[in-house]
Amino acid sequence: MAVIHPFRALRPPADKVSEVAAVPYDVVNTEEARALAAGKPHSFLHVSRPEIDLPPGADLYADATYQKAAENFQKLIRDCPLEIEREPSLYLYRLRMGEHEQTGVAACVSVDEYDEGLIRKHEKTRPDKENDRTRHILTLRAQTGPVFLTYRADRRVDALVEAETKAEPLYDFTAEDGVHHTVWRAAHPEQLARCFAEVPMLYIADGHHRAASAGRARAALRDANSGHTGEEEYNRFLAVVFPADQMQILPYNRAVKDLNGRTPEDFLAAVRERFDVTDDANPRGPGKRGHFHMYLGGRWYGLTPTGSSSAAGDDPVALLDVSVLQDNLLDPLLGIKDVRTDKRIDFVGGIRGTEELVRLVDDGRAAVAFALYPTSIEDLIRVSDAGSVMPPKSTWFEPKLRDGILIHTV
Repeated sequence: MAVIHPFRALRPPADKVSEVAAVPYDVVNTEEARALAAGKPHSFLHVSRPEIDLPPGADLYADATYQKAAENFQKLIRDCPLEIEREPSLYLYRLRMGEHEQTGVAACVSVDEYDEGLIRKHEKTRPDKENDRTRHILTLRAQTGPVFLTYRADRRVDALVEAETKAEPLYDFTAEDGVHHTVWRAAHPEQLARCFAEVPMLYIADGHHRAASAGRARAALRDANSGHTGEEEYNRFLAVVFPADQMQILPYNRAVKDLNGRTPEDFLAAVRERFDVTDDANPRGPGKRGHFHMYLGGRWYGLTPTGSSSAAGDDPVALLDVSVLQDNLLDPLLGIKDVRTDKRIDFVGGIRGTEELVRLVDDGRAAVAFALYPTSIEDLIRVSDAGSVMPPKSTWFEPKLRDGILIHTV
């Protein structure tokens, strides 16, 4: 069963929400965050990426960085000001990007259910990133950005969500990137919670480090609390839960800096031994799974694995296109054994389009690039249900939630 909990959100006033709302901390680097927050004193990036207010080159993990986050958070609470709800609430959060629309329920979910595997994951986490967000939570005593969860769609939940979104929204604004954000406070949270209790499983789509960090922060706060009861707010973490049939995954493409000692001609010949290759492939990328497009020497090629190179068996990870490309080309031909650590490979989120792959190769920053078909949400669920781990950079979810709209204090 999936238990969702109302919470007392700390949130900006409606006339300031567009100034506060910020992209997730982990989709921008320091310089990108600094540019996005320039001239915007209420931008939540001052809290989620506090190094932008420190001298260039500041240590991201130094005491001073977290202290700056706390100072900026308190300043935002005071000056914006941020408001705390009088009563615990659930919220509906709609994202619209172009013709795509998805509506989820913003709530808190149980750290215990995460630890017990009732909230399933598909990604490994990095200790350094866990350490960072754990310390961020403990310093602020708040979870400032939601975990992106999904579940197999339920018609009863759909009907309740649709009814709740007929009311006047709390927030309704379009961000600078064109994504439209609308948030409602649920009028009947108890009905939503009862319906979700019938949902058998939740799945992390995006935000594995936030979830893991919430668990570590809970452990630290529990150990420091001699009167721990299990009902404290730190026993839960902030999430927005979307039905799987509304999710949108874009491709996560690859670019490699060199050809592992081969000339372009020799490399193409080696690829032909493992793939059926066609010339002049569609520059927008492949139209179905099991197909890859490669940009090399100013031309697009279509690649289809031969029988001996295609994934076999029923291992849900081995069947992923990212695994087929890794096992049959990136590793054997380009010598990339571990995409987590190899500095020769870069990953390009599908929101940037295949034009970015062309730029990387034509500018000499990469020697070859690969456009993939998006991983499906069903792939993600199958891998999660098997207790397996997807390869790094398998999914790029779009549109993305914003930090700073709904904050969970712990």
